[in-house]
Amino acid sequence: MRDGMHISNECQGLPLAIVVIGGILLEKGTDWWEKVARSVDAYIAMDQDKRVDNFIALSYNHLPYHLKACFLYFGMFPEDFEIPVWKLVRLWIAEGFIQQNQEMSWEDIAEEYLEDLVGRNLVMVGRLRSNGKIKTCRIHDMLHEFCKKEAAEENFFQEIKRFDRGSYVSSNPALEKYRRLCIHTRVLNYISSKPEGPRVRSFLSFSSDETILPTEHNSSIPGAFKLLRVLDARSVIFTRFPTDLTKLVHLRYIVLSSNFKILPDAISSLWNMQTLVVETSSRVLEIRADIWKMIQLRHVKTNASTVLPGPLSKSRKSKDEVLMSGTLQTLSTVSPESCTEEVFARAPNLKVLGIRGQLGKLLEIKNGSMLFDSLGRLSHLENLKLMNDVFPRPPSEGSLSRLPQPYKFPPNLRKLTLSDTLLEWKDMSTLGMLEKLEVLKLKDNAFKGEWWKTEDGGFRGLRVLHIGRTNLVTWNVASGNHFPRLRHLFLKHCGCLASLPLVFGDIVCLQVVDVYCTNESVAASARKIQRRKMEVQGKQSGRGNGFKLSVYPPDQ
Repeated sequence: MRDGMHISNECQGLPLAIVVIGGILLEKGTDWWEKVARSVDAYIAMDQDKRVDNFIALSYNHLPYHLKACFLYFGMFPEDFEIPVWKLVRLWIAEGFIQQNQEMSWEDIAEEYLEDLVGRNLVMVGRLRSNGKIKTCRIHDMLHEFCKKEAAEENFFQEIKRFDRGSYVSSNPALEKYRRLCIHTRVLNYISSKPEGPRVRSFLSFSSDETILPTEHNSSIPGAFKLLRVLDARSVIFTRFPTDLTKLVHLRYIVLSSNFKILPDAISSLWNMQTLVVETSSRVLEIRADIWKMIQLRHVKTNASTVLPGPLSKSRKSKDEVLMSGTLQTLSTVSPESCTEEVFARAPNLKVLGIRGQLGKLLEIKNGSMLFDSLGRLSHLENLKLMNDVFPRPPSEGSLSRLPQPYKFPPNLRKLTLSDTLLEWKDMSTLGMLEKLEVLKLKDNAFKGEWWKTEDGGFRGLRVLHIGRTNLVTWNVASGNHFPRLRHLFLKHCGCLASLPLVFGDIVCLQVVDVYCTNESVAASARKIQRRKMEVQGKQSGRGNGFKLSVYPPDQ
């Protein structure tokens, strides 16, 4: 207790200092309190003017070796930047920070690293995913500044900044020793300056302003950094594919922004690629590259309806191609026409699949079968997104007439997202029979119709239900037994809905109700559910603070 009081007094009430030191004590336990107290004394005596910096350094020095690089990497993002965990994890993997473990995937290990840093109070949680995992994160401004200073001292990375005279730090010969560069302002000016980085392995740019790259500078980045492993230039828009990019054979991770419609065959030469992300203004993207030959490829993400190349026939497969069959974990978003048995046979371990396009083609029966049948063979698939896009026709002309039978869905599906499918509410009974479904997101126009009555025995394991824009008026739920494990209910732009079923107040597990831009009657029914929940919880535990209601706008 004496050591704890001493540490607290030396922190002098500074919130960040207390939180950071608390992270050390939480991790090390009470046996370390005396040692930490002595360290605090040493840091305080060393430099009174940089008290918080010293506390941060103390916490950093107590990090295990494998977490130090992960923590410093936060400095490569802009200050106050909300970092998507999906991106951060795959950057860490590409950088080689993650120690392999035969029992866990790289992605799972990386998420454990992040949770460890959060537990040490060095990283703040932003938004959470529907499954409770961290979706976004960031670090405190002072921690961010520490990361940049420490990184500069260790030659870990360098942030490119612009001097008043218009010259860049890159003009300094010392820049040649850095392996990682980041730049977040005046990106085009820097690229136009013809930089050179013979040792640069990573180039990151997260500028808030998009930069259209002139044709004459199309090859400037691959020309300047020939040994790149990581390229994330989300803010730089390529007007045509940079052909020199295919010479960067060390690339493991790339994010490209563009307006092109074709990813050329030459991409196949990037055999070290693990994560390929393409954001394009085109609604359709054709991948001509033989991604089945890219033996390290784990994640392919695009925002367009992507046409994949068909795998070679079995007789033409090489030995290496057979060996790489199980590497792909993410394919999103692909066209319905690409969802063939042959394609998914080469990606049997898919965990995430997004499909965008005319979804009706998945349900067309030809020779006694339909394309959707191939999804049922993906035994590892946990997350499926179905986005109906019939442009240039209006969504109403491409509505789905039905859903496949429950047994045709992937057997271990935990999360399902539907958008613009315009299904009838009666089809919800099919989804209710998906035994392992935990998260159901009905985005705008997923279902249509003014009346929905839930059927008995459905949605036994559902934990999260999201309902977007719809013309639903009456929602009839006979009892709380219909959603026995529901924890989070989120309604957005459901302006026609008369009210929420009051029986939701009897669902023991229900913890959160979010009502966003609905109407006054829905908000009023949500408050009745809140009162019912507080009454029940008050009787059970003597307090009623286990339920959270969010209504926006608050005056509804």
